[in-house]
Amino acid sequence: MKFIHTSDWHIGRSLYGRKRYEEYEAFLNWLADYITREQVEALLIAGDIFDNTAPSNRAQEIYYRFLCRIAASPCRDVVITAGNHDSPSFLNAPRELLRFLNIHVIGSVSGRAGDEVLVLRNDQDEPEMIVCAVPYLRDRDMRRAEAGESREDKERKLVEGIGEHYRQTVEAAERIRADLGKPLPLVAMGHLFTAGGQILDGDGVRNLYVGSLAPVGAQMFPATIDYLALGHLHQAQRVGGAEHRRYSGSPLAMGFGEAGRSKSVYLVEVSNGQPVVTEIPVPCFQLLEVVQGDWAAISGRLEELKARDKSIWLEIIYDGDEIIGDLRQRLDEIIAGSKLEVLRAKNKRMADKILSRAQGEENLDDLDVNEVFQRCLEAHQVPPAQVGELLMTYNEALQSLYEGEQQAE
Repeated sequence: MKFIHTSDWHIGRSLYGRKRYEEYEAFLNWLADYITREQVEALLIAGDIFDNTAPSNRAQEIYYRFLCRIAASPCRDVVITAGNHDSPSFLNAPRELLRFLNIHVIGSVSGRAGDEVLVLRNDQDEPEMIVCAVPYLRDRDMRRAEAGESREDKERKLVEGIGEHYRQTVEAAERIRADLGKPLPLVAMGHLFTAGGQILDGDGVRNLYVGSLAPVGAQMFPATIDYLALGHLHQAQRVGGAEHRRYSGSPLAMGFGEAGRSKSVYLVEVSNGQPVVTEIPVPCFQLLEVVQGDWAAISGRLEELKARDKSIWLEIIYDGDEIIGDLRQRLDEIIAGSKLEVLRAKNKRMADKILSRAQGEENLDDLDVNEVFQRCLEAHQVPPAQVGELLMTYNEALQSLYEGEQQAE
């Protein structure tokens, strides 16, 4: 059995106002070509298909066009699970139709662990692999809120609920495997934050759980899982150092914090129950670069990049001693007529000199929701003893906001 593990596509994502549809189309065309060329039999997508719960028509067109192309390829099965950015109801809406194309969509938990267990079969209708297709596990699905709970109690109950869900799902898969009477490989999927997972500033990862202090320990996953295919973290990495437990990472750089970093998907070949994992590099479809320094360093680097005659999106960070009040104008003059584009320019020297004005010129692209709340706490001089509880309440409100669309529908 040969399958691909990928996640965190975030179709529809923008970078400082620039839409990235061409990049997504290029990536999915590359992936479809690779699947056809290498005769890959299954594709597992572990959450965050879209960047938001109401994807644009263009984002949906890219998604469905890819699925149609895969349905006509050697790939027999596609398994799609929802991430925290996805709308479960949106993903689930066409699943009965997609099932006729052997595209299996699990947008949310149903209350019965067996509903998330899939048996993938070959062309002779013989079972080849069992998949525990676990979607993003929402807080309200994993624990029952009780009055007077402490933060630690909430986190403990949430992690325990996630662990219990995996235990029940894997046990259901093991019963199916026993009934089939074949030593089929067992693969589990998930979209969550494991303890020790690595993230970068600016890589676009939204912390999932209350207070961002409740990562899931690697020991929580049952040992009988032959391969664990996770999503949510945007850097490809092993879970707890295990070869067969991995995050595939995002196929595109989600922000300038990932500029220059390689991206990949995993090709997994299972033979005699043992997975062999190969990291497949994804081509870079749009170059990103951060240029930082004084004016001489920045202007010199821009001249070098102009000579490359390639499309490059730039983040400029000026931190020289000289006060430059017309930084953006200078940058525009240097890159005029080239394929370079400055998406963001930060003038640290000016910010230090006239901080209040610099903050007034910021827009929402410069801040995330946590930074906004942190500034509110500082502006109101909230005592340190109260900050922890306020942060917990704020994160709970955010969690309800992110997940509220499912209840509304």
